[in-house]
Amino acid sequence: QVQLVESGGGLVQAGGSLRLSCAASGRTSSRYSMGWFRQAPGKEREFVAAVSWSGTSTSFADSVKGRFTISRDSTKNSVYLQMNSLKPEDTAVYYCAYKSSSSSYVTRWSVGSSDYWGQGTQVTVSS
Repeated sequence: QVQLVESGGGLVQAGGSLRLSCAASGRTSSRYSMGWFRQAPGKEREFVAAVSWSGTSTSFADSVKGRFTISRDSTKNSVYLQMNSLKPEDTAVYYCAYKSSSSSYVTRWSVGSSDYWGQGTQVTVSS
C-alpha cells in the first residue's frame, strides 16, 4: 500500500502562482511515475501533468503547457507542481497520482491506470 499526501493548494488571483507538493510513503516501488490530475465541479477528473521515475521525462495537458512545470525529488519520494499564470478555469481539486512504471519515458495516462491517489487539494483561482 502506498499513501500520497498533497499540500499547497489555496486561493489565488488570476495571473498568480501556486506550488503543489505530494509526498509518497509506504510500500513504494523502486521505479514509479507520479502525476497530477484535477477535477472541477461537475466535470470528470482529467490529466494535468506527469513525471517519470527518473525525472527526465515529463508530459503535460495542452491546457497547462507553458504555464505548469512538474518535478520530483526521489530522495524525498515527492513530486511538485509549479503552477504559474493561473486562470479561473484552473480552479479544481488537484489529485496526486502514482503509477508503477519502469519506463524512463512518461506519457499521459488515464484515471483508471493510476495505482494510488492522494486525497486532493483545492485550488481556487479568482478573476
